[in-house]
Amino acid sequence: MTCAVAQAQSVAPGASPAPTAAASVNAVGATAAPAAPAAPKSWASTITFGAQVDAGITGNFDRPSDGLNYGRLFDDKANTVLLNQLQLTATRPIDSSSSGYDIGFTLQGTYGSDVRYTHFLGEFDNVTSDRNQFTLLQANLLLHAPWLVKGGIDFKLGQFVTPIGYETIDPSTNPFYSHSYMFNFGPFQHTGLEAVVHVSPMLDIYGEVDTGESTTFGGGDNNAEPAGLVGFGLNGLAGGKLTVLALSHFGPENATNAIGNDANSEMRYESDLINTYKATDKLTFVLELNWLHDDLVGAEAYGAAGYASYALTPTLTANFRGEVYRDNSGFFVAAYPGNLDNVRALNGLSNSSFSAGRQTYSEWTWGVSYKPVIPHVALLAFRPEIRWDKSFSGGHPYNGLADNGSFTLAADVILGF
Repeated sequence: MTCAVAQAQSVAPGASPAPTAAASVNAVGATAAPAAPAAPKSWASTITFGAQVDAGITGNFDRPSDGLNYGRLFDDKANTVLLNQLQLTATRPIDSSSSGYDIGFTLQGTYGSDVRYTHFLGEFDNVTSDRNQFTLLQANLLLHAPWLVKGGIDFKLGQFVTPIGYETIDPSTNPFYSHSYMFNFGPFQHTGLEAVVHVSPMLDIYGEVDTGESTTFGGGDNNAEPAGLVGFGLNGLAGGKLTVLALSHFGPENATNAIGNDANSEMRYESDLINTYKATDKLTFVLELNWLHDDLVGAEAYGAAGYASYALTPTLTANFRGEVYRDNSGFFVAAYPGNLDNVRALNGLSNSSFSAGRQTYSEWTWGVSYKPVIPHVALLAFRPEIRWDKSFSGGHPYNGLADNGSFTLAADVILGF
């Protein structure tokens, strides 16, 4: 280290001495040397691990004779406490805005009563007939590639949840404990390759090739044909307040075990449009439109759901959902009393599921989501709700096929680490 004496310089008589290094640093307008940049994080250090549990109960004061809340799946057991999900996740998300390549993955295992409806055929689906079951919900590789367009392309290869629909299997991203008819009777997950092309900050193009709904390769497919998905997303519309996501999944979905080889050629179409408008920092509106068609039986279903969310405080949000859903032949909406009924129905095997027939369903749900901030806890959420279901077509689908309407009170707790 150089001492101040060594920095002294000889000067002519009457001349001012040259400023020392220390004086230069403290002079007006001088700047300090920039700090050394932080070392980049290693790929492995960006892997995250998480655990989340969701449990709840739906009170039905009509005490249905079959014990079911008809038209529901994840909350179908009336007056029964459910361990809906115990979920363990390891993930390394990708940076979609990266100018180079980025590689990641998702591995997610789930245990609980929801798994009765989220199995991939041929994977853990017959390990137990208990209400609480296990599945590998997601197992995929992620890649961001700087190809074709400035924004690049995001790829997802393996098993993953569907991009279709406003509501999700993950309870932490939903406004309510109960789900819409559109969520319950649409696709849940796929096995295949998904690509999202970021054409511009405003436009994303979606494409996918998969094995169908809740199926996988080999003995995990209920027919011999592939399926696919196409669509687009629009971002930053209306001054940055509006986003639009339009997706359509198509392919044979019926089981050859039940139908024969005709199942390989008869298509099912599932289309969904989500419009999200953030009116203010506190108020958000969502309009979802949905249409399903199955060529094999000529069945069709369609519906609309509107959502409104208002942040009362940073931790408390008021939510509303109103939905009308038409099942024109009783093909899509059904109840599954047995713990393996859904898997067996998907595979074309005998089961005890039943339908209320052709109906126009509606549901109106009010609730709040309370998420207090607690140190060392990633998420704690309470979601009480009030829900009224009613058939507009004069049928009696609820409470053991005895009532035209159904009133329920429900609540759940989500805890994440």
